[in-house]
Amino acid sequence: MTEAELNARHAEKMKKVQAARARMMAGKTVERGLVIVHTGTGKGKTTAALGMVCRMIGHGMKTSIIQFIKGAMETGEQNLFDAFPDLVEMRPMGEGFTWDTQDRTRDIAKVREAWDAAKARIMDPEWKMVVCDELNIALRYDYLPVAEVLAVLAARPADTHVVITGRNAPPELIEAADLVTDMQMVKHPFRSGVKAQAGVEF
Repeated sequence: MTEAELNARHAEKMKKVQAARARMMAGKTVERGLVIVHTGTGKGKTTAALGMVCRMIGHGMKTSIIQFIKGAMETGEQNLFDAFPDLVEMRPMGEGFTWDTQDRTRDIAKVREAWDAAKARIMDPEWKMVVCDELNIALRYDYLPVAEVLAVLAARPADTHVVITGRNAPPELIEAADLVTDMQMVKHPFRSGVKAQAGVEF
């Protein structure tokens, strides 16, 4: 087959694909706030959520990031978001992982404080996206009732997006969510002795 024939065949195939896509997109007319869950053992759950925050900034829409487990530390994303104080806030409200804190009562209190902050943002229509970073970890350890989270998600303003990250998302949250991504680890440099590095992990 000649190059011209290959190009003609390709063009014909792409026309059919284009027509099929147009038919599919014609039926997609709903615009509303989404509940988005990033879970799984792989790296990238928070990273993907923060990528969406960058998109929100680009569209001039206000976003709040509430971090449930991570404590205050200098990160590249915090330095970046600080340049857009009118559009994004990043609030690290944890004290580290539970195996570091080793104080369940204090962990629960910190999670409650973070959830109250997240809930206030979720219910305030001024904020168009709220990222609840590592909330799944808090739910996994029963630091917060899943039913309470689901009730707030169901009552939120119609155009508010909520992004929830962390391993082991509970089945009830997965069922209630609009978009769920399960990130699976195939390879990770940590297993080869490589530590977390600026620009990659933080």
